[in-house]
Amino acid sequence: QVQLVESGGGLVQAGESLRLSCAVSGRVVSVGIMGWYRQAPGKQRELVATITSGGSPNYADSVKDRSTISRDNAKNTVYLQMNGLKPDDTAVYYCNADIVRTALEYRRGYWGQGTQVTVSS
Repeated sequence: QVQLVESGGGLVQAGESLRLSCAVSGRVVSVGIMGWYRQAPGKQRELVATITSGGSPNYADSVKDRSTISRDNAKNTVYLQMNGLKPDDTAVYYCNADIVRTALEYRRGYWGQGTQVTVSS
């Protein structure tokens, strides 16, 4: 069984930093694009950042000057470093990864359970 295991959320003050981690648990054939999305109360889930298996990043405009996404392909893990956090960054952050689980299956997207990030003013 494949799971995405997230960690690193918490309560921080405005201006502080957080590093989120997400690891693929279970045996897989390959992991493609990995990324982070977030959902604030009463709002739709939105893209934060993604990164290809080759290391090319893509950021939402709202975070691109304050965030760095990276990955360790050997560990099937993606990281999101967020600096200068603002109260508007408060949300549940979800990890997403495109995974081929076995040689008999197509690539499909998997989601983590979410980790809460709360930024106080």
